[in-house]
Amino acid sequence: MAKLKVKNVGPIKDGYNSNDGFIEIKGVTVFIGNQGSGKSTIAKLFSTLSWIEKALVRGDFTDKYVVQYNRFKNKHLAYQNINNYLNDDSYIEYLGDAYRFIYTNNQFNVYKNEQNDNYSFPKIMYIPAERNFVSSVDRPDLIKRLPLPLYTFMDEFEDAKQQITDAVTLPVGNVRFEYKKQNKKSYLAGDGYNIELLEASSGFQSMVPMILVTRNLSEIIKNKISESRKEISREDDEKIRKAVANMFENGKISEDVMRAVLEKLSSQFKYESFINVVEEPEQNLFPSSQKEVLFELLKYKNENSKNKLIMTTHSPYLINYLTLAVEANKLKSRVNTDELKSKLNEIVPLESTVDGNDLVVYQLNENNGQITKLKTYKGLPSDENYLNTGLAESNDEFSKLLDLEDLCQ
Repeated sequence: MAKLKVKNVGPIKDGYNSNDGFIEIKGVTVFIGNQGSGKSTIAKLFSTLSWIEKALVRGDFTDKYVVQYNRFKNKHLAYQNINNYLNDDSYIEYLGDAYRFIYTNNQFNVYKNEQNDNYSFPKIMYIPAERNFVSSVDRPDLIKRLPLPLYTFMDEFEDAKQQITDAVTLPVGNVRFEYKKQNKKSYLAGDGYNIELLEASSGFQSMVPMILVTRNLSEIIKNKISESRKEISREDDEKIRKAVANMFENGKISEDVMRAVLEKLSSQFKYESFINVVEEPEQNLFPSSQKEVLFELLKYKNENSKNKLIMTTHSPYLINYLTLAVEANKLKSRVNTDELKSKLNEIVPLESTVDGNDLVVYQLNENNGQITKLKTYKGLPSDENYLNTGLAESNDEFSKLLDLEDLCQ
């Protein structure tokens, strides 16, 4: 299980208030908090560090290459646009199965674990909050100065569309997604209508690329096939990697291009797991749609015991629906008839349940920069969290208005 310790990075100050200060990244890991509290910062740091670990295991570059010229800050964190979050007091420590990284005193240090038998070679996907842009703009790939992770996500979305051979039923509204390779256009087909994705609601524009990319990458892992779907010799693979690394070192290739090339050279490595990092899966969605989308993401996570789903969210509904998934998982082993299984499946799909021991929710406080772990009750996430507190506060404010109304009479 990967662990991460963060202090004095952007809005995060004291970090996680446990004995050792390490955040555990479990199978389902959720970060909640106000704007500017550091949710995305944590998610981006984990995504970046786990990618560096994978790249070192794969042999894309050496540990000296990462350390030289402070590439961790100037290249890898710059890719996620959080390089300026670091200061002289910043401390970051990552404990992975293959490597341990420590960033302190403006230096990035790499330590290889003596035992790395547990390392599961992952496909890592960061699904950014800006994803609806790829659905709402024609040829977004031609637009300059977009966030670099968005270009990577666009490539994955394009690949996902190319793999579609039939209509894909979406988890919301019995709507189907269709991709016409002849004109390279995306369509949504519902009851009595067929429109381009460009014309769809913002909720569909946000959900469709997220679901299709997740679906496609999950299929790659499940079928244990190469992402590039072609084979090259190990000798040629090593030559190309060295050439790419040399170009990058000499400033002739950008971080995003390098990542794309290296990922496409993964034919010699069979992915064993899928790390899906999703910003705000609830984006622009009605509460019931949020539930269906969450259950869909959990379904793909559950296809492999080594998969991980990391989410940032502002939605209290998502936490409540996770509670349903945990409770359903407890009941799943106890239902002993097809009728009971059917009833349970109507509430929470059996393939989308969550083991409470494999779920953790962290709260980030924008006022003091601290991170706390949400308490659990009988394995269920507590309803005493920042998101539900916000709902309660609105009820309190309404009561005050009623009191004022009485005084006005």
